[in-house]
Amino acid sequence: MTGRRATIGAQELELLRWLEQRGQATVGEAAEGFGGERGLARSTVLTMMERLRHKGHLRRAAAGGVFRYRVAVPAGEAVRHAVADFIDRTLAGSVSPLVDYLAGREDLGPEEVAGLERLVARLGERRRGRK
Repeated sequence: MTGRRATIGAQELELLRWLEQRGQATVGEAAEGFGGERGLARSTVLTMMERLRHKGHLRRAAAGGVFRYRVAVPAGEAVRHAVADFIDRTLAGSVSPLVDYLAGREDLGPEEVAGLERLVARLGERRRGRK
């Protein structure tokens, strides 16, 4: 793998966020908490945790005869990587289709629109700073 981490799916991201809130967990704890809430088998949760570990999003350490998993990459960073991958692979590196899509959405609330406007202003400031 290059310097960029492999992307993760929606359910893997949910698990990453769940672990991030708790600090660390064993597979059994994650299967009971995260998996139990979603009807997932212990083996499914174990597979997800190992995939996240192999992708570099989780770390594990032996403690008391079991592995305790903790987040190696904050969920927010994982989302940024997923968005970057989407833009590179699906949109051929152009953010314009994404911005066009957002501009056409009618369900964006005032807070989201204000946040997007702040981001655009920040982009303008960065651009002016490079000149």
